[in-house]
Amino acid sequence: MTVLHARNLQFGYHEKGVLHDISFTLPRGKLVGIVGPNGSGKSTLLRLLAGQLPLQQGEVDIHGQPLGSFSTKSLARQLAFLPQRPVMADGIRVEQLVQYGRHPHQGWFSQWSDEDARQVARARELMQLGPIWQRIASSLSGGQAQRAWLGMVLAQNTDLILLDEPTSALDIGLQTEVMESIRQITGENRTVLLVIHDLGMAARYCDELIALDAGRIAAMGPAREVITKDLVDRLYSTSVDILAAPGDGAPVIVPRRRPLSADSAAKAS
Repeated sequence: MTVLHARNLQFGYHEKGVLHDISFTLPRGKLVGIVGPNGSGKSTLLRLLAGQLPLQQGEVDIHGQPLGSFSTKSLARQLAFLPQRPVMADGIRVEQLVQYGRHPHQGWFSQWSDEDARQVARARELMQLGPIWQRIASSLSGGQAQRAWLGMVLAQNTDLILLDEPTSALDIGLQTEVMESIRQITGENRTVLLVIHDLGMAARYCDELIALDAGRIAAMGPAREVITKDLVDRLYSTSVDILAAPGDGAPVIVPRRRPLSADSAAKAS
């Protein structure tokens, strides 16, 4: 079952093209990663799909309905979007943050309900938030804070979740913790589309990848088939070795040493 269908998307800022002829579908219950070098259009694409930027050309359908036909609140009942640096209100507790995910389902005459309580309880359990439930959210470690934010979008109870670099600035242990939490969300038959920089993490955890290069799709398909030496070398203007990890054979990307030339050293100084 297709959750989202993007067709021939074009987007630019001030006459500068950022995305060019982007088309893909997102199947239900999959974890799909967007990878590519800095400036390739990854976050712009995510914001476009989330309705944070206006469609300039092309079409986006969610469950067969055009993106532009949704009101802000009705769209929030279809998809949850977590930006790279979400703003957290001062003094808010984890419990309150997760409860905020139920806001799109409430109105003037339908306030807190048994369904709201059930979804918040499920999010608390799935993201293992019990030990920090009454903590002030701003006091949390990076990994704890990301799990709290994921709890909020999980409580929103949408089929589609868009995450912009949820593992950025986290150490390797916390990256694993957050990616395991995201895998649990897809285990609930939800679709997650995320921007991710770490290619090894992307190949190990994602079902499929969309690789962008200068705003165009350079490769797309099963994650471990997309991550090849040729693609990585070309996208990142580097040279890597790709090894198979013991156990599951996931690709391990190891950059080769490339001594700086005199010209490169002068530019870097």
